[in-house]
Formats: sequence, structure tokens, C-alpha cells
Amino acid sequence: MAYINVEEHLPGVTGLLEFRKDTAEPLRELTQILLRGPSTLTEAERELIATIVSHRNECRYCVTSHAAAADAYYGNSDTTDKIRADIESAPVSEKMKALLTIAAQVQQSGKNVSPEAIERAKNLGATDLELHDTVMIAALFCFYNRYVDGLGTFAPADSDYYSALGERLKNTGYHRPAQGYDFMKNQKLT
Repeated sequence: MAYINVEEHLPGVTGLLEFRKDTAEPLRELTQILLRGPSTLTEAERELIATIVSHRNECRYCVTSHAAAADAYYGNSDTTDKIRADIESAPVSEKMKALLTIAAQVQQSGKNVSPEAIERAKNLGATDLELHDTVMIAALFCFYNRYVDGLGTFAPADSDYYSALGERLKNTGYHRPAQGYDFMKNQKLT
């Protein structure tokens, strides 16, 4: 049960964003730009950044949600499972491993991002924009993880909930649905 009065049928960040729609709008827009806007990083790769940061922050709702979104792009859970276990042996490009390492450093502290990690990523072809967006996505998800866990929101245990959420994020992105979230009222969340 959340520490504030949010709608029970809206777990995790969704309930919080609905609680304060005026602050939610710019957050959703920023998230949409970073995770779905034009980029040389794929949507799946950007979801991996959100996944590794949320995993390292132990935010169950966020890691499960963004792993499900990445899984929806990849068509399986192998990649997200492996990056959570060990970035360096995950089935992603060397450049992506370098960017995920930087994201993991940001998760600890912005000051933990090392010149060596940046140089490695650049040597593997990472652009300044990719470096910028990796750090910004990582920082944004540190914020989201603390927002979700700091207000004690509910994280369903049902994997079907996250699979559906992953597909919804893949197909519609991070904007609030025009019809709102009434369609979720009849879902059984456990």
C-alpha cells in the first residue's frame, strides 16, 4: 500500500503520475523523448539502460516494467536476464556494454563515471549524444526508482501484468493514454 492515497488499480509510477498530473506531464514528455525519440540507440537499448539502473537500485516495479519493455522489442527475456547478471557477458554490442557500464556508474553517483569508461565507449563508437542520453536516462531512472520506492507504491507479482505493460510501452510509449487508465480497474493485481 502506497504511503499516499493513489488509485489502487494503478501500481508503481502510474499511480503517482495520476496523483499529480501537472508534474507528470513534463516527466512523461522527457521520458518519451529520451526513450522513444530520435536516437542512434534503439528503443530496446534505451530500455536496457532503464533496466540496469532500476535493477541496481533494486526497484522491483521499474526493473520488471522496463525489462518487459525491452523483452517486447527483443522478443525474448534472454538479453535483459543476462545484462542483469553480468553486463560484460550479455549478448549486446561492445559499445552497448560500455554504455551500460556508464549507466551503472551513474546509478552509484554521477561522480563515479570514470574518464576510462567514457574513453572506452568513445573508442567503441559511442557519440557525444549517446553518452549524453545514457547518462540522462540513467539519472532519470534513479529519480523514478526513488520516486516509486520512496512513496511505497505497489509492485504486482503477476508476470502477465508486466508483459502487457511492456507491450503497451513498446506500442504507445510514455504518454498518458487519452482515455486514461479506467481500463485497468478490472484487472486483478497481486
